[in-house]
Amino acid sequence: MKGGDGFVRADMIDLKSLDEQLQRHLNRVWTKQKDHGSKVRVTVKEEWEINPEKLVVKGVIGRGTFIKVLDLGEERQGTKENSSSPRKAFIQEVSIWNKLDHPNVTKLIGATNGTSELNIRTDNGETCLPSNICCIMVEYLPGGTLKSYLIKNRLRKLPFKVVIQLALDLARGLCYLHSQKIVHRDVKTENMLLDKSRTVKITDFGVARVEALNPNEMTGQTGTLGYMAPEVLDGNPYTRKCDVYSFGICLWEMYCCAMPYPNLSFSEQTAAVVYKNRRPEIPRCCPSSLANVMKRCWHVDPKKRPEMEEVVSILEAIDTSRGGGMIPLDQPQGCFCLFRPRGP
Repeated sequence: MKGGDGFVRADMIDLKSLDEQLQRHLNRVWTKQKDHGSKVRVTVKEEWEINPEKLVVKGVIGRGTFIKVLDLGEERQGTKENSSSPRKAFIQEVSIWNKLDHPNVTKLIGATNGTSELNIRTDNGETCLPSNICCIMVEYLPGGTLKSYLIKNRLRKLPFKVVIQLALDLARGLCYLHSQKIVHRDVKTENMLLDKSRTVKITDFGVARVEALNPNEMTGQTGTLGYMAPEVLDGNPYTRKCDVYSFGICLWEMYCCAMPYPNLSFSEQTAAVVYKNRRPEIPRCCPSSLANVMKRCWHVDPKKRPEMEEVVSILEAIDTSRGGGMIPLDQPQGCFCLFRPRGP
């Protein structure tokens, strides 16, 4: 049929595209709720919002940092500005996270923004949470945090090949974020999760934001002590290079399976990093190829730090066949407590 007659050829219709358009439309369903008689409140459903009634909690798999409950408080008891600020921050986090799609970024499944009763079914019945509770659901990663993995290996250390693999995963994830104009601002091993094959995935975008064209718009001490770049610690303007600095600290941590500056207080760390240019001590056994990456990433001048794309290329070129980690190739690995002692 001719298009001018109001018809189109059936074989020219992109059904997949139509399905996607329909799904996007349905994800922004307009719902009307009667509020005190004659008043009608109209709300728009965000594309990342999920229906809590479809959730079934089979059991608690763990408690800790990554089970985040955000209570927005009773809105009627505070000013409009005070009550909307936490919700706005929550929506910003989820909106940024929802658009990300990369093998080294934890996948967001969906979220509830605290605008309706949160009824979650369990094996023992139904649990109802207050309407001001927000909930984020992400893919399940059984390996736990990278920080926990490093702590478990603090005595045995990691083979050099594993160090490079972990570093590449994190570098590729950050390279992707920066390509999307996203600055994480809290890069640390505690914000990295491991799947069953030990792949690193970046998580927790609570303080992430779109990078400003003007660095002066990004100021303030945002991040975690020990990983924060000097310009961030000092309250100066910063760019995505603050993530590069944090990556350098994480790289040292992955190689050494240790924590940077374990015995320094907040004020001592700030003074040492900002005014004395102090950095974690690199072991003498660390290959120069990796040590140089650390030094370049945590350079005091952000402009002299490499882009994450370059870091990925450097790490990919490092030869791990000859070892280079803190575990010598000829050293047996494993527990020796079950071996019988020699001699009488």
